[in-house]
Amino acid sequence: MANTPPDEIILHAEHITKVYPGTVALQDVSMKIYRGKVNVLIGENGAGKSTLMKILAGVETATSGRFLLNGEEIAVHSPRDAARHGIGIIYQELNLYTNLSVAENIFMAREMTTPYWTIKESEQREVAAQLMKRLEQDIDPKTIVGDLRIGQQQIIEIAKALARNVRILIMDEPTSALSNAEVEILFRIIRELKAQDVAIVYISHKMDELLQIGDYFTVLRDGHLVGEAPAADVSLNWIVEKMVGRKPEALFTRDEHTAKEELLRVENMTLPRVGGGYVVDHVSFTLRGGEILGIYGLMGAGRTELLESLMGLNPEAHGKIWLSGSSLDKKDIRARIAMGLSLIPEDRQLKGLIQKLSVAHNITLASLQQYLSRFFLSNKKERDSIQREISDLRIKVASPDHLVTSLSGGNQQKVVVGKSLLTAPKVLMMDEPTRGIDVAAKGEIFEIMNQLALRGLGVVFVSSELKEVLAMADRVLVMCKGHITAEFQRSELSQEALLAASVGLSDSAQKGVTV
Repeated sequence: MANTPPDEIILHAEHITKVYPGTVALQDVSMKIYRGKVNVLIGENGAGKSTLMKILAGVETATSGRFLLNGEEIAVHSPRDAARHGIGIIYQELNLYTNLSVAENIFMAREMTTPYWTIKESEQREVAAQLMKRLEQDIDPKTIVGDLRIGQQQIIEIAKALARNVRILIMDEPTSALSNAEVEILFRIIRELKAQDVAIVYISHKMDELLQIGDYFTVLRDGHLVGEAPAADVSLNWIVEKMVGRKPEALFTRDEHTAKEELLRVENMTLPRVGGGYVVDHVSFTLRGGEILGIYGLMGAGRTELLESLMGLNPEAHGKIWLSGSSLDKKDIRARIAMGLSLIPEDRQLKGLIQKLSVAHNITLASLQQYLSRFFLSNKKERDSIQREISDLRIKVASPDHLVTSLSGGNQQKVVVGKSLLTAPKVLMMDEPTRGIDVAAKGEIFEIMNQLALRGLGVVFVSSELKEVLAMADRVLVMCKGHITAEFQRSELSQEALLAASVGLSDSAQKGVTV
């Protein structure tokens, strides 16, 4: 990097420190952002990546330090300041108004208006339609955002950023909810932006993505800068060792599980689709104690809807469900939890956490009944459980009384896991449990799955990551268009077979699939 011409550096972050009550999020961090390049920023959950970017985007204010844009010091005290300097951000957690339309979200706080301050709604919809075309999405600008699936909502976040003329675009986990086809579209847009000399700051936990598109790499660990290098000097081993101080192979372990008696039986589960057909189409399967069952499929295959239907979240779903021999038919969500069924949802922000509550209150939210002593909560018993989950799951938080929003994405996910575990489940369903978390936290989630299976629990997990399914599952069901198209024992697993089944190819056609 010493030979890089100075005029390629568009922004310096110099000696940035951020102190919160009880914790130092960033300590004297300096980072260079290069013009027309993908500047990868990586680190474990809680390393300070999102904090640094929120400071650059004007959402947070640094305790000390400064930013130099093209050699000139700039003040960034608000998102409006950042926008004035050409800095935009796509947030890891969706920042959308779900009751408003696509076009209204894209132009929120920067509406196109007439001289009389009325909104030019037709012009906004026309620009929004052009952005959807650019992103190769068949989404009507008048569609209410809350009616879109989470991957499409992520596309709207990207469209919001593209609607602004930015010089620096921060992308915080932009592909966490996207399908493979949507990721390819995003990468094409990134290449276009690079050609226009836009600097991209890219945060992701998907190592293959980083190595594919990154030009420069910066690594943070525990709020400190621990590594910088151009792409030519970077490898997977380099990234992981800088992030966590260990080699990649030491992070993922799997124990052999002995499957026990049948815990869960599902027969002919259906969820009707609006307009006809089924989102979940007559799905049947079983799960045994001590077994990790993976469910693989592409976006829209019906995986999330299947788990939500089993949990009782879709009243229009029908089918037979037995847990430890007892029927769950006609049981509400509370009763299903009490009988030993629990779900870790895909969208932790919307469905897994209450943002205005503390870490402690989120952890015990689903299990408060067990802390009742007559008409009062036993504070000591509750606190002991909270501390145990924080310790067992290695949740990085200075105090359980801090708001859950003060945690990194990965630590928030651990809070959701802890909340489910305190309900003492017999079957734990995990929908994309590693979405938006770092490689070390993924290893910890996998270890939790291992330990639960060794204790005799049944674990069902949905993942879009082939490597995760291949690494962890004892058995895999593949879904396509609401159906189960294939079932594989661990000895039969391969990328080719899973991919072929995920697009509905027959056994005879699978031989022609290439990865």
